[in-house]
Amino acid sequence: MQTENKPPRWLTLSAFAIIYFAWGSTFLAIRVGVHEVPPLLFAAMRFLTAGLVLYGWLMVRGERSPTMRQWLAASLMALLIFVFDYGLLFWAEQHVPSGIAAVMLATIPAFMALSEIILLRTQRLTIRLAVALLIGIGGVVALTSHSLNLGDAPIDRKGAAALIIASASWSIASALSRKLPLPESKVMSSGAQMLAGGVLLTLAAGIRGEFHGFQPSTVSRGAWIALLYLIVVGSIIGYTAYVWLLHHESPTRVGTYAYVNPVVAVLLGYFVGGETLGPRTILGTLLVLVSVVVITTTRARKPARQVAAAEEA
Repeated sequence: MQTENKPPRWLTLSAFAIIYFAWGSTFLAIRVGVHEVPPLLFAAMRFLTAGLVLYGWLMVRGERSPTMRQWLAASLMALLIFVFDYGLLFWAEQHVPSGIAAVMLATIPAFMALSEIILLRTQRLTIRLAVALLIGIGGVVALTSHSLNLGDAPIDRKGAAALIIASASWSIASALSRKLPLPESKVMSSGAQMLAGGVLLTLAAGIRGEFHGFQPSTVSRGAWIALLYLIVVGSIIGYTAYVWLLHHESPTRVGTYAYVNPVVAVLLGYFVGGETLGPRTILGTLLVLVSVVVITTTRARKPARQVAAAEEA
C-alpha cells in the first residue's frame, strides 16, 4: 500500500503563519508606501519586480512559457486583479486606514457568492446565504454610513467605493479563471498574471501622470523597506506558502486566511500604525467577519435545473 508522505507539522504551521500574518501585515506596508510614492506606481514596482522574479525562476527550472492565448487570458486576469483590485486598494489606502481596507476587502467571498448565484448560476441562494450576505452588507454600512452615530467618524466614501469595486473585480476574476485558457501550472499562471499585472500597472501609472515630478531620492528608507517587504514577503514568500498549502491541506483550511488577515491588519494598524479602533471599526469588522465565516463554511447548493439535469443524465 502506497502511503502519502505528510510534511512535518512545523512546516505546515509555518506556512499558515506566513499567509496569516505576512498577508495581514501587507496592508500597513501599503499605507506606508502610498503616502510617499504615487499609488499605481508603488503597486507597479511591487508586482513587476515580484512577477519578473517568479517568472524568471520558473523559466530557469524548465517550466513551459504560456502560449499567446494563455498570455491574453493571463492579461485579462491581471487587469481585473492587479489593476482594478490591487490598484484601487493602493489608491484607497491614501484615504482609508489600512485595517479598514483589509476589512472591506474581506467582503470578496460575498461578491464571489453573488457571482456564482447571478453570473455563473452554479449556486442557489439559500436562507443561510442570504442572511450572511445581509450581515456583510450591514458591516459595510456600519463602516461607511454618516447617519449612524457610533462615536467615531465613518471612512472616506470615495475610498470605500474604490474598495468595494476592488472586491467585486476580484470575484469576477475568480469566476472567469474557471473558463479562461490559463496555464495548467498554478505557479506559472500566477507568475504570468503578476508579470502582466506589473506591466499594466506601469502603463496605468504613466497614463495618470504619476511619473511626473516623482523623485526616488526623496522617498524615505521606511517606504523602500515597505516596498521590499511587499515584494519579498507579501508576494514571493507569501504566494509560495499559499500554493504549497493548497497541495497539502484542504482548500477550506487554507481559505481561513480570509478572516484572519483583517484581524491582523486591524490590530497592526492600531498598535503599530496609530490607527483608531473605535466602536464603528469593531462593529463593522465583526459583522464582515461573521458574514465571511458563514459564507465560506456554507456548502454550495446547485440550482434546481442543474440538479434535474444531473439526475436525468
